[in-house]
Amino acid sequence: MRPFPWAWLLLALPALAWASGFKHVDHESWVDKYDRYFRKNSKHYFGPGMDWRWFKAQAIAESGLDPDARSRAGAVGIMQIMPTTFEYIRKKDASFKRLEDPKWNIAAGIFYDRYLYDKWDFLDTDSLQRLFFAFGSYNAGFRRVRQAYNKSRQRQAVVSKWEQVRDFVPGATRHYVKRIRKLMRAIF
Repeated sequence: MRPFPWAWLLLALPALAWASGFKHVDHESWVDKYDRYFRKNSKHYFGPGMDWRWFKAQAIAESGLDPDARSRAGAVGIMQIMPTTFEYIRKKDASFKRLEDPKWNIAAGIFYDRYLYDKWDFLDTDSLQRLFFAFGSYNAGFRRVRQAYNKSRQRQAVVSKWEQVRDFVPGATRHYVKRIRKLMRAIF
């Protein structure tokens, strides 16, 4: 069977995205002034084996690395943390100071990522898949993503990949996790 004449386009899409100015996580257009906070907190909460750029990609998806970002819902800063979530984080660790300060905002966001990551420890999967579940939970809430997981389990005996659950989460959450992955895919 001969391939469709436009099949070459499917193979060329990653290169076209790159050539068209796709701004992957390491692109020069993204400021690097916060990288030390992403590195430090990634290592602190996830260990030295975790690529800190996942959290920078998350921050790009959240706010475009804008420390002054505020959502209509009230989320604040680079990691777009709700004040109530920040208060919860401060109850767990009183050393967190100001939500508006990029240093503490990034630290709190990665701390919360670790909290969500640990909630998915029952999954029989690799750490990267658990991270995708944590990102989805960061965006939509753990309960909502857990409900999506349960719906997926009704159709499949074993659910261990984000791709098995993503169709059951809100569209904004699908887009959010996909954007983080796309920001990182260019560096693999």
